[in-house]
Amino acid sequence: MVKISIIASDLSSGGAGRWGGAVRPFLLSQALKKIGCDVEILGFVDITSPINITQTEVSIIPIYTEYTKKYYPGFLISAKELLEKISGDIIYAYKLKPSSLGLALIKKIQTSCPVFLDIDDWELSWHGGDNWKYRPSIKQLARDILKPEGALRQPDHPFYLKCVQNLVSKSDQVTLHNQFLKKRFGGTYLPNGKDTTLFDPNKYVPEESRVKYGLSNYRILMFPGAPRPYKGVEDVLIALENLNQSDLRLVIVGGSPYDNYDQQLIKKWGDWIIKIPKHPPDIMPEIVAAAHIIVVPQRNHLATQAQFPLKLLDGMAMAKPIIATKVGDIPKIIGDTGYLVEPSSPEQIAAKTKLIFNDLIAANFKGIKARERCVKYYSIDAMATILSDLIKI
Repeated sequence: MVKISIIASDLSSGGAGRWGGAVRPFLLSQALKKIGCDVEILGFVDITSPINITQTEVSIIPIYTEYTKKYYPGFLISAKELLEKISGDIIYAYKLKPSSLGLALIKKIQTSCPVFLDIDDWELSWHGGDNWKYRPSIKQLARDILKPEGALRQPDHPFYLKCVQNLVSKSDQVTLHNQFLKKRFGGTYLPNGKDTTLFDPNKYVPEESRVKYGLSNYRILMFPGAPRPYKGVEDVLIALENLNQSDLRLVIVGGSPYDNYDQQLIKKWGDWIIKIPKHPPDIMPEIVAAAHIIVVPQRNHLATQAQFPLKLLDGMAMAKPIIATKVGDIPKIIGDTGYLVEPSSPEQIAAKTKLIFNDLIAANFKGIKARERCVKYYSIDAMATILSDLIKI
Protein backbone atom coordinates (compact mmCIF):
# COMPACT_ATOMS: atom_id res chain seq x y z
CA MET A 1 0.00 0.00 0.00
CA VAL A 2 1.33 3.43 -0.97
CA LYS A 3 1.34 5.93 1.87
CA ILE A 4 0.76 9.61 1.07
CA SER A 5 1.72 12.43 3.44
CA ILE A 6 -0.27 15.59 2.68
CA ILE A 7 1.30 18.77 4.07
CA ALA A 8 -1.21 21.54 4.73
CA SER A 9 0.45 24.73 5.91
CA ASP A 10 -2.47 25.67 8.18
CA LEU A 11 -4.83 23.12 9.74
CA SER A 12 -6.32 25.63 12.18
CA SER A 13 -10.02 26.44 12.23
CA GLY A 14 -9.21 29.58 10.26
CA GLY A 15 -7.28 27.59 7.65
CA ALA A 16 -7.83 24.16 6.10
CA GLY A 17 -9.78 23.10 9.19
CA ARG A 18 -12.39 25.82 8.81
CA TRP A 19 -15.11 23.54 7.40
CA GLY A 20 -14.39 20.54 9.59
CA GLY A 21 -12.49 18.68 6.88
CA ALA A 22 -14.49 19.54 3.75
CA VAL A 23 -11.91 21.55 1.79
CA ARG A 24 -9.27 20.63 -0.79
CA PRO A 25 -6.70 18.60 1.24
CA PHE A 26 -9.48 16.45 2.64
CA LEU A 27 -11.03 15.97 -0.79
CA LEU A 28 -7.61 14.78 -1.96
CA SER A 29 -7.39 12.40 1.00
CA GLN A 30 -10.84 10.92 0.26
CA ALA A 31 -9.94 10.37 -3.38
CA LEU A 32 -6.59 8.83 -2.45
CA LYS A 33 -8.29 6.49 0.00
CA LYS A 34 -10.61 5.34 -2.80
CA ILE A 35 -7.64 4.13 -4.84
CA GLY A 36 -6.19 2.22 -1.91
CA CYS A 37 -3.65 4.68 -0.48
CA ASP A 38 -2.89 5.13 3.19
CA VAL A 39 -3.10 8.85 3.93
CA GLU A 40 -1.88 11.16 6.67
CA ILE A 41 -2.36 14.93 6.80
CA LEU A 42 0.22 17.03 8.61
CA GLY A 43 0.00 20.75 9.23
CA PHE A 44 0.53 23.63 11.58
CA VAL A 45 -2.17 24.56 14.09
CA ASP A 46 -2.23 27.90 15.86
CA ILE A 47 -3.07 27.24 19.51
CA THR A 48 -5.25 30.38 19.49
CA SER A 49 -7.32 28.96 16.60
CA PRO A 50 -7.30 25.23 17.37
CA ILE A 51 -8.00 22.31 15.10
CA ASN A 52 -11.67 21.59 14.35
CA ILE A 53 -11.75 18.65 11.97
CA THR A 54 -14.47 16.01 12.06
CA GLN A 55 -13.11 13.78 9.30
CA THR A 56 -11.61 10.68 10.87
CA GLU A 57 -10.80 8.31 7.99
CA VAL A 58 -7.27 9.71 7.67
CA SER A 59 -4.57 10.29 10.26
CA ILE A 60 -4.38 13.96 11.26
CA ILE A 61 -1.00 15.04 12.67
CA PRO A 62 -1.14 18.60 14.02
CA ILE A 63 2.00 20.60 14.80
CA TYR A 64 0.91 23.15 17.39
CA THR A 65 2.47 26.59 17.14
CA GLU A 66 2.45 29.11 19.93
CA TYR A 67 3.57 32.72 19.50
CA THR A 68 7.31 31.98 19.60
CA LYS A 69 6.96 29.23 16.97
CA LYS A 70 4.90 31.20 14.46
CA TYR A 71 7.69 33.49 13.29
CA TYR A 72 11.28 32.96 12.22
CA PRO A 73 13.53 31.78 13.75
CA GLY A 74 11.16 29.97 16.14
CA PHE A 75 9.14 28.60 13.21
CA LEU A 76 12.15 26.47 12.25
CA ILE A 77 11.51 24.39 15.39
CA SER A 78 7.94 23.73 14.24
CA ALA A 79 9.16 22.94 10.72
CA LYS A 80 11.73 20.45 12.04
CA GLU A 81 9.01 18.75 14.10
CA LEU A 82 6.76 18.40 11.05
CA LEU A 83 9.58 17.05 8.86
CA GLU A 84 10.41 14.40 11.44
CA LYS A 85 6.78 13.17 11.48
CA ILE A 86 6.41 12.69 7.72
CA SER A 87 6.21 8.96 7.01
CA GLY A 88 4.73 8.73 3.50
CA ASP A 89 6.19 7.20 0.37
CA ILE A 90 4.99 10.31 -1.48
CA ILE A 91 4.71 13.82 -0.06
CA TYR A 92 1.76 15.85 -1.36
CA ALA A 93 2.25 19.58 -0.66
CA TYR A 94 -1.03 21.46 -0.50
CA LYS A 95 -0.62 25.08 -1.62
CA LEU A 96 2.30 26.86 -3.24
CA LYS A 97 3.82 28.07 0.02
CA PRO A 98 7.21 27.77 1.74
CA SER A 99 5.43 26.14 4.70
CA SER A 100 4.13 23.33 2.49
CA LEU A 101 6.05 22.97 -0.80
CA GLY A 102 9.24 24.36 0.74
CA LEU A 103 9.19 21.76 3.53
CA ALA A 104 8.21 18.96 1.13
CA LEU A 105 11.25 19.72 -1.04
CA ILE A 106 13.52 19.71 2.02
CA LYS A 107 12.19 16.23 2.86
CA LYS A 108 12.80 15.19 -0.76
CA ILE A 109 16.46 16.21 -0.41
CA GLN A 110 16.69 14.22 2.82
CA THR A 111 14.96 11.05 1.62
CA SER A 112 14.62 11.21 -2.21
CA CYS A 113 10.87 10.57 -1.91
CA PRO A 114 8.69 12.04 -4.69
CA VAL A 115 6.90 15.34 -4.12
CA PHE A 116 3.48 16.16 -5.55
CA LEU A 117 2.20 19.74 -5.41
CA ASP A 118 -1.46 20.73 -5.37
CA ILE A 119 -2.23 24.38 -6.18
CA ASP A 120 -5.74 25.54 -5.32
CA ASP A 121 -5.08 29.29 -5.16
CA TRP A 122 -2.64 31.76 -6.62
CA GLU A 123 -1.25 32.88 -3.27
CA LEU A 124 0.16 36.12 -4.64
CA SER A 125 -3.30 37.13 -5.89
CA TRP A 126 -4.14 38.25 -2.34
CA HIS A 127 -1.25 40.73 -2.57
CA GLY A 128 -1.72 42.16 -6.05
CA GLY A 129 -0.33 39.31 -8.14
CA ASP A 130 2.58 40.01 -10.45
CA ASN A 131 2.43 43.69 -9.55
CA TRP A 132 3.53 43.03 -5.98
CA LYS A 133 7.04 44.28 -5.27
CA TYR A 134 9.15 44.33 -2.13
CA ARG A 135 11.23 47.50 -2.18
CA PRO A 136 11.86 48.50 1.43
CA SER A 137 14.08 51.30 2.63
CA ILE A 138 17.11 50.24 4.67
CA LYS A 139 15.25 51.18 7.85
CA GLN A 140 12.15 49.25 6.81
CA LEU A 141 14.24 46.20 5.89
CA ALA A 142 15.84 46.30 9.33
CA ARG A 143 12.41 46.51 10.98
CA ASP A 144 11.08 43.64 8.84
CA ILE A 145 13.99 41.44 9.89
CA LEU A 146 14.59 42.46 13.50
CA LYS A 147 11.13 43.10 14.96
CA PRO A 148 9.54 40.04 16.66
CA GLU A 149 6.61 40.20 14.21
CA GLY A 150 8.58 41.75 11.39
CA ALA A 151 7.27 41.07 7.88
CA LEU A 152 10.20 38.89 6.86
CA ARG A 153 9.82 36.78 9.99
CA GLN A 154 6.47 35.51 8.68
CA PRO A 155 7.02 32.12 6.96
CA ASP A 156 4.58 32.83 4.13
CA HIS A 157 5.27 36.52 3.55
CA PRO A 158 4.66 37.55 -0.11
CA PHE A 159 8.42 37.86 -0.64
CA TYR A 160 8.78 34.14 0.11
CA LEU A 161 5.62 33.28 -1.83
CA LYS A 162 7.13 34.93 -4.89
CA CYS A 163 10.38 33.01 -4.42
CA VAL A 164 8.71 29.63 -3.96
CA GLN A 165 6.88 29.98 -7.30
CA ASN A 166 10.25 29.28 -8.91
CA LEU A 167 10.32 25.84 -7.26
CA VAL A 168 7.21 24.39 -8.94
CA SER A 169 9.38 22.51 -11.47
CA LYS A 170 11.11 20.70 -8.60
CA SER A 171 7.86 18.80 -7.95
CA ASP A 172 7.41 15.38 -9.54
CA GLN A 173 3.72 16.06 -10.23
CA VAL A 174 1.59 19.19 -10.09
CA THR A 175 -2.21 19.16 -9.78
CA LEU A 176 -4.52 22.17 -10.09
CA HIS A 177 -8.26 22.68 -10.17
CA ASN A 178 -8.78 25.34 -12.83
CA GLN A 179 -7.50 26.55 -16.17
CA PHE A 180 -6.16 29.87 -14.83
CA LEU A 181 -3.73 28.00 -12.58
CA LYS A 182 -2.92 25.41 -15.24
CA LYS A 183 -2.00 28.12 -17.74
CA ARG A 184 0.27 29.79 -15.20
CA PHE A 185 1.93 26.76 -13.61
CA GLY A 186 1.31 23.77 -15.91
CA GLY A 187 0.45 20.38 -14.46
CA THR A 188 -2.60 18.11 -14.41
CA TYR A 189 -6.15 19.37 -14.19
CA LEU A 190 -7.71 17.85 -11.08
CA PRO A 191 -11.09 19.49 -10.42
CA ASN A 192 -12.64 19.48 -6.99
CA GLY A 193 -15.02 16.66 -6.23
CA LYS A 194 -18.02 16.28 -3.99
CA ASP A 195 -19.07 13.17 -2.08
CA THR A 196 -22.23 12.65 -4.13
CA THR A 197 -23.30 9.74 -1.92
CA LEU A 198 -23.42 12.04 1.10
CA PHE A 199 -24.78 14.97 -0.95
CA ASP A 200 -27.76 13.08 -2.35
CA PRO A 201 -31.03 15.02 -2.69
CA ASN A 202 -33.06 11.83 -2.56
CA LYS A 203 -32.17 11.47 1.12
CA TYR A 204 -33.79 14.76 2.14
CA VAL A 205 -37.16 16.49 2.01
CA PRO A 206 -36.58 20.22 1.40
CA GLU A 207 -39.63 21.41 3.33
CA GLU A 208 -38.63 19.31 6.35
CA SER A 209 -35.19 20.92 6.25
CA ARG A 210 -36.75 24.37 6.02
CA VAL A 211 -38.94 23.64 9.06
CA LYS A 212 -35.96 22.29 11.03
CA TYR A 213 -33.84 25.38 10.40
CA GLY A 214 -36.63 27.93 10.78
CA LEU A 215 -36.86 28.78 7.09
CA SER A 216 -40.31 27.52 6.15
CA ASN A 217 -41.82 30.99 5.77
CA TYR A 218 -39.27 32.10 3.19
CA ARG A 219 -38.06 31.59 -0.34
CA ILE A 220 -34.40 30.88 0.19
CA LEU A 221 -31.32 31.93 -1.73
CA MET A 222 -28.40 30.23 0.01
CA PHE A 223 -24.69 31.03 0.20
CA PRO A 224 -23.06 28.03 1.94
CA GLY A 225 -19.66 29.55 2.62
CA ALA A 226 -17.55 32.33 4.09
CA PRO A 227 -18.52 35.75 2.70
CA ARG A 228 -15.71 37.99 1.48
CA PRO A 229 -16.03 41.21 -0.54
CA TYR A 230 -14.77 39.53 -3.73
CA LYS A 231 -17.34 36.72 -3.41
CA GLY A 232 -20.17 39.07 -4.37
CA VAL A 233 -22.64 38.46 -1.55
CA GLU A 234 -23.37 42.19 -1.54
CA ASP A 235 -24.61 41.89 -5.13
CA VAL A 236 -27.19 39.30 -4.05
CA LEU A 237 -28.34 41.51 -1.18
CA ILE A 238 -28.70 44.52 -3.48
CA ALA A 239 -30.78 42.30 -5.81
CA LEU A 240 -33.07 41.26 -2.94
CA GLU A 241 -33.39 44.86 -1.84
CA ASN A 242 -34.37 45.87 -5.37
CA LEU A 243 -36.86 43.01 -5.71
CA ASN A 244 -38.31 44.02 -2.33
CA GLN A 245 -40.36 40.86 -1.86
CA SER A 246 -40.87 40.25 1.85
CA ASP A 247 -40.49 36.46 1.80
CA LEU A 248 -37.10 36.41 0.05
CA ARG A 249 -34.03 35.80 2.19
CA LEU A 250 -30.34 35.16 1.70
CA VAL A 251 -29.20 32.39 4.06
CA ILE A 252 -25.49 32.53 4.85
CA VAL A 253 -24.20 29.24 6.27
CA GLY A 254 -21.08 29.32 8.40
CA GLY A 255 -19.96 32.89 7.96
CA SER A 256 -16.47 34.34 7.79
CA PRO A 257 -13.77 32.96 10.11
CA TYR A 258 -11.43 35.77 9.10
CA ASP A 259 -12.96 39.08 10.19
CA ASN A 260 -16.21 40.94 10.99
CA TYR A 261 -17.44 41.13 7.39
CA ASP A 262 -20.60 39.20 8.34
CA GLN A 263 -21.49 41.91 10.85
CA GLN A 264 -20.94 44.61 8.22
CA LEU A 265 -23.39 42.85 5.90
CA ILE A 266 -25.96 42.39 8.66
CA LYS A 267 -25.67 46.02 9.72
CA LYS A 268 -26.53 47.19 6.20
CA TRP A 269 -28.84 44.44 4.92
CA GLY A 270 -29.96 42.62 8.06
CA ASP A 271 -33.60 42.52 6.95
CA TRP A 272 -32.65 40.23 4.06
CA ILE A 273 -30.17 37.93 5.85
CA ILE A 274 -30.60 34.78 7.88
CA LYS A 275 -27.38 33.38 9.29
CA ILE A 276 -26.97 29.69 10.12
CA PRO A 277 -23.93 28.62 12.17
CA LYS A 278 -21.21 26.44 10.72
CA HIS A 279 -22.08 22.72 10.81
CA PRO A 280 -20.04 19.53 10.28
CA PRO A 281 -19.74 18.33 6.66
CA ASP A 282 -22.18 15.46 7.19
CA ILE A 283 -24.93 17.93 8.20
CA MET A 284 -24.42 20.27 5.25
CA PRO A 285 -26.52 18.26 2.74
CA GLU A 286 -29.55 18.60 5.01
CA ILE A 287 -28.99 22.38 5.22
CA VAL A 288 -28.44 22.79 1.48
CA ALA A 289 -31.64 20.80 0.92
CA ALA A 290 -33.54 23.72 2.47
CA ALA A 291 -32.46 26.13 -0.29
CA HIS A 292 -34.60 27.03 -3.28
CA ILE A 293 -31.56 28.54 -5.04
CA ILE A 294 -27.81 28.34 -4.44
CA VAL A 295 -25.92 31.56 -5.24
CA VAL A 296 -22.25 31.71 -6.28
CA PRO A 297 -21.89 35.42 -7.11
CA GLN A 298 -18.08 35.71 -7.46
CA ARG A 299 -16.78 39.08 -8.56
CA ASN A 300 -14.09 39.41 -11.23
CA HIS A 301 -10.97 39.46 -9.06
CA LEU A 302 -7.52 37.86 -9.34
CA ALA A 303 -8.37 35.61 -6.40
CA THR A 304 -11.68 34.38 -7.84
CA GLN A 305 -10.15 33.69 -11.27
CA ALA A 306 -7.83 31.21 -9.53
CA GLN A 307 -10.56 29.53 -7.46
CA PHE A 308 -12.96 26.62 -7.80
CA PRO A 309 -15.87 27.51 -5.48
CA LEU A 310 -16.84 24.39 -3.54
CA LYS A 311 -20.28 25.86 -2.83
CA LEU A 312 -20.98 25.42 -6.55
CA LEU A 313 -20.68 21.65 -6.10
CA ASP A 314 -22.88 21.78 -2.99
CA GLY A 315 -25.69 23.09 -5.18
CA MET A 316 -24.97 20.82 -8.14
CA ALA A 317 -24.77 17.66 -6.04
CA MET A 318 -28.04 18.53 -4.29
CA ALA A 319 -29.80 19.22 -7.63
CA LYS A 320 -30.50 22.87 -6.81
CA PRO A 321 -31.04 25.72 -9.26
CA ILE A 322 -27.84 27.77 -9.22
CA ILE A 323 -27.23 31.43 -9.98
CA ALA A 324 -23.52 31.95 -10.63
CA THR A 325 -21.31 34.54 -12.26
CA LYS A 326 -19.21 34.17 -15.40
CA VAL A 327 -15.90 34.22 -13.54
CA GLY A 328 -12.98 31.84 -13.89
CA ASP A 329 -13.97 28.24 -14.59
CA ILE A 330 -17.56 28.61 -13.33
CA PRO A 331 -19.15 28.57 -16.82
CA LYS A 332 -17.14 25.45 -17.74
CA ILE A 333 -18.05 23.68 -14.49
CA ILE A 334 -21.77 24.39 -14.59
CA GLY A 335 -22.25 24.15 -18.36
CA ASP A 336 -25.89 24.72 -19.30
CA THR A 337 -27.23 23.37 -16.00
CA GLY A 338 -27.38 26.69 -14.15
CA TYR A 339 -28.20 30.38 -14.53
CA LEU A 340 -25.15 32.46 -15.42
CA VAL A 341 -24.89 36.23 -14.92
CA GLU A 342 -22.18 38.82 -15.36
CA PRO A 343 -20.09 39.58 -12.25
CA SER A 344 -21.09 42.58 -10.12
CA SER A 345 -24.57 42.64 -11.70
CA PRO A 346 -27.30 42.78 -9.01
CA GLU A 347 -29.90 43.56 -11.69
CA GLN A 348 -29.10 40.28 -13.51
CA ILE A 349 -29.21 38.33 -10.24
CA ALA A 350 -32.64 39.86 -9.55
CA ALA A 351 -33.85 38.93 -13.03
CA LYS A 352 -32.67 35.31 -12.73
CA THR A 353 -34.23 35.06 -9.26
CA LYS A 354 -37.59 36.15 -10.67
CA LEU A 355 -37.20 33.76 -13.62
CA ILE A 356 -36.51 30.79 -11.33
CA PHE A 357 -39.41 31.43 -8.96
CA ASN A 358 -41.78 32.03 -11.88
CA ASP A 359 -41.07 28.49 -13.11
CA LEU A 360 -39.62 26.35 -10.32
CA ILE A 361 -40.40 23.14 -12.23
CA ALA A 362 -38.08 24.12 -15.07
CA ALA A 363 -35.46 25.42 -12.61
CA ASN A 364 -35.50 22.20 -10.59
CA PHE A 365 -35.12 20.20 -13.81
CA LYS A 366 -31.95 22.16 -14.48
CA GLY A 367 -30.89 21.23 -10.95
CA ILE A 368 -31.34 17.53 -11.75
CA LYS A 369 -29.11 17.97 -14.80
CA ALA A 370 -26.57 19.77 -12.62
CA ARG A 371 -26.40 16.78 -10.27
CA GLU A 372 -25.86 14.42 -13.21
CA ARG A 373 -23.00 16.64 -14.37
CA CYS A 374 -21.54 16.73 -10.86
CA VAL A 375 -21.59 12.93 -10.51
CA LYS A 376 -19.88 12.51 -13.90
CA TYR A 377 -17.18 15.17 -13.70
CA TYR A 378 -16.96 16.61 -10.19
CA SER A 379 -17.23 13.74 -7.72
CA ILE A 380 -14.67 12.14 -5.41
CA ASP A 381 -14.73 9.16 -7.79
CA ALA A 382 -13.77 11.44 -10.70
CA MET A 383 -10.86 12.82 -8.64
CA ALA A 384 -9.78 9.28 -7.75
CA THR A 385 -9.59 8.25 -11.42
CA ILE A 386 -7.20 11.11 -12.22
CA LEU A 387 -5.05 10.52 -9.16
CA SER A 388 -4.81 6.81 -9.94
CA ASP A 389 -3.18 7.64 -13.27
CA LEU A 390 -0.69 9.98 -11.60
CA ILE A 391 0.33 7.61 -8.84
CA LYS A 392 0.32 4.58 -11.16
CA ILE A 393 -1.48 2.25 -8.76
